[in-house]
Amino acid sequence: MENNCAVILAGGSGRRMKSAIPKVLCNVLGKPMLDWVITACKDSEIDNICVVKGRAAAVLENHMEQKYQDKYQTVLQQDILGTGHAVVQAIPYLKNFVDGNTLVLNGDAPFIDSNTITEALKLHNEQDNAVTLITCEVENPYGYGRIIRNNGLLTKIVEQADCSANETTIHEINTGAYWFKTKDLLETLPKMNANDQGKIHLTQCIEIMLKNKKKVGTFITENSNAALGGGDRRSLLALNDIARNEVILRHLENGVEFVCSEGVVITPDVKIGKDTVIESNVTITGDTKIGENCLISEGCRLVDTKIGNNVTLYSVFSTEAEVEDNVKIGPWVQLRPNTHICKNVKIGDFVEIKNSTIGEKTAIAHLTYVGDSDVGSNVNFGCGVVTVNYNGIDKHRTVIGNNAFIGCNTNLIAPVKVGDYGYTAAGSTITQDVPDGDLAIERSNLGFNRGYGYHKLKIGGEEKQPAYTYDSATNDDDEKRKDSKK
Repeated sequence: MENNCAVILAGGSGRRMKSAIPKVLCNVLGKPMLDWVITACKDSEIDNICVVKGRAAAVLENHMEQKYQDKYQTVLQQDILGTGHAVVQAIPYLKNFVDGNTLVLNGDAPFIDSNTITEALKLHNEQDNAVTLITCEVENPYGYGRIIRNNGLLTKIVEQADCSANETTIHEINTGAYWFKTKDLLETLPKMNANDQGKIHLTQCIEIMLKNKKKVGTFITENSNAALGGGDRRSLLALNDIARNEVILRHLENGVEFVCSEGVVITPDVKIGKDTVIESNVTITGDTKIGENCLISEGCRLVDTKIGNNVTLYSVFSTEAEVEDNVKIGPWVQLRPNTHICKNVKIGDFVEIKNSTIGEKTAIAHLTYVGDSDVGSNVNFGCGVVTVNYNGIDKHRTVIGNNAFIGCNTNLIAPVKVGDYGYTAAGSTITQDVPDGDLAIERSNLGFNRGYGYHKLKIGGEEKQPAYTYDSATNDDDEKRKDSKK
């Protein structure tokens, strides 16, 4: 749609929202309302977008820069004087598309959908309309402009305050979304006048076009939520409830099982495989993908996380992590960014993993912190293990080989490596590399006597020599400290 563009009205003050940010940046299911509207445009293959900003313009500009790298243009509506006045601010932008069409949308009406946009444009072109209003039928039309027809043709739009008794019974409403032939829009905008309140509303364009015998058509969308907007916190909550239920229904249709919908929040971009079970009090957001036959139990919160098939999560908090197939995690586990859990891993309660890879069939039972580590396959962690990755200045990595055994209450002081089949005894603080197959032990007596060593182990029938030994019994410094203690 190279000759077409969209103008999104995002300058409303939103005083009733009582927020420091523009109301179009208030979230519906964790996604700003403005982004919902932009997504609908993008899904309709509209790449030329102009956003009209107003209150807290710098905040909106910052959002557009971070989210869209300034791909879309913004224009400032210095004084908030109505929807028509807002579109006037975009006139210089519209002149680039004089041979095409312009879509006008409200930035606080997040449920406009791409199908409605594309089908309305199709009708707009087929009928060669100067403007095509997008309308819908709603059960409760109170507060919306009514569509008045004569012999099926649009004659005017009457706002709620101006409706007669008969007109209040009309259920077809103006959604506030329009397709204009850009040339006709540019001709009409300068002809608008302010009303008694000093506001210039875009509906004036419709009146002027009707007077000038321009072709004015309507497209009735089946999306009854297309006109819903978030003007205050109550309406924003209602939008969240509608969106939340719609997302759950979509996943139900795709074969996902919900024990109940209470407390379940899933954002629109989440993907979930069939036969996965979602329990109550679960939040799944961002670019999260969950495979088939998984159990996401009560209390889980997953953000931008990739989950494989046949995964069981009990009360897991995960952000920007990846979990492969046949993994069982929890309860009360946190997976922090850049965590990669390989197949068939088991992780127990009160475990935190950050910026680490956990190899296949490894078991981390409970009360353990693994940070900045590369862990091999079939490793066993005892209770209370810590990879000490930070020395107060820099962070360092820990490497643990395949089939290693990390005893309870072991501290691994990075940078350090435990080789394949390496062992650490319970209660040890490991500061040097443990070679393949060796056992590292650290012990203290009376606060002075200290033994530290790597002991012989047999691997495949071959006895290995110790790589390092330290015995406090032959250390003069320890003896002197004993004497001073006396």
